[in-house]
Amino acid sequence: MKYVLVIPDGCADEPQETLGGKTPLQAAQVSHMDAIVSQGILGRTDTVPASMPSGSDVGTMSLFGYDPLTYHTGRAPLEAAAQGIELGAHDWAIRCNFVTIAEGNMASFTASQLPNDVGEELVGLLQEETADDLQWEFHQGVSYRNLLIYRGQSGDDPPFDSGTLTVPPHDLTDQPIQHDLPSGRGSELMLDLMERSKKLFSKSSKNQNRSDKQPAATQIWLWGQGSRPALKPFHEQFGKTGAVITAVDLLRGLGRLLGWEVIEVEGATGYTDTDYAAKGRAAMETLKKTDFVVVHVEATDEASHEGEVQEKIKALEMIDEHIVGPVHDYLKKQGEYRFLVCPDHPTFLRTKTHSHGYVPFGICGTHVRPDQATSYDEVAAGKSNLLLPKGHQLMPFFFGTLTN
Repeated sequence: MKYVLVIPDGCADEPQETLGGKTPLQAAQVSHMDAIVSQGILGRTDTVPASMPSGSDVGTMSLFGYDPLTYHTGRAPLEAAAQGIELGAHDWAIRCNFVTIAEGNMASFTASQLPNDVGEELVGLLQEETADDLQWEFHQGVSYRNLLIYRGQSGDDPPFDSGTLTVPPHDLTDQPIQHDLPSGRGSELMLDLMERSKKLFSKSSKNQNRSDKQPAATQIWLWGQGSRPALKPFHEQFGKTGAVITAVDLLRGLGRLLGWEVIEVEGATGYTDTDYAAKGRAAMETLKKTDFVVVHVEATDEASHEGEVQEKIKALEMIDEHIVGPVHDYLKKQGEYRFLVCPDHPTFLRTKTHSHGYVPFGICGTHVRPDQATSYDEVAAGKSNLLLPKGHQLMPFFFGTLTN
């Protein structure tokens, strides 16, 4: 049996006035996703516990069958794993975004998609600034996404704890930052580094010489802190080998921690210009050697963060045409299979932020008895009697004996 999960990140949304009261999923032409439902079942699940902040770190952990209330320690440790950064028992990882703050507002949580060469110069300046403090390590990622590692010592009190509060910068788009700065234990360390970064960034010639349409990064934004997680390997948990196709470090890291193969795809960007067809081809090739393949696409989430409804619809249609359709056709020719489509969380165009709430899932394949649903969207899923209140219930349900 072969298994595939396609994650259109953050695709679940609200009805839009500009779409005549339809959600983007309803407005998009997604005939292959609809076929998954028509040939199988439609339900809904809640991937993000109400007590936790909504994000892909929590949502995808749920989707992969691990209760985030038990296993989640923070987003940054997962991304550290993606970069091959080992965390000791006393270490902490922190997400370090390069952002643009204008008049006290989060003008751009990506610093206008900061180029890698500019990011390299900025990381160098940050590391030089903290060279005398051996506990801090800055690690360059891709574009605006970077990491800060705190190396703790045995016997020392940890600098952070569960009461350390930070806010993802993408949840503050076009909003004031004043009331969402780091707070709680260790926040003074973060705030000090964030303040020091302002002067450093003003000294970077590459950063300051960007065009008016791409304003400079003004500082770092620290968030998503966490210690090393203890995850049981996926093969031990579910008896399946796995692989993940993604352009996002978070998913790469989680995959590595679960013992999956991480498939790198040329042209996969983590943005709306990603090579959808290349991801579809990679999925089919990977299925030849692996039981379970996850294809994650960030484009739908990015479109929501930017409030671009038509870009979100376009991304959905590209996922449907170039990934869901071809991979489903391939599976049907190979023998026994199951196919699952489900986002990791809702991301609302209205707020440009991740949200809590149920997301729709569709499953078809071997031993899946079709229900009466015919379309894959939030409204149709809301009418379904198939309800999994906890997101981590979905993976054992997907692998189990389905008789719905």
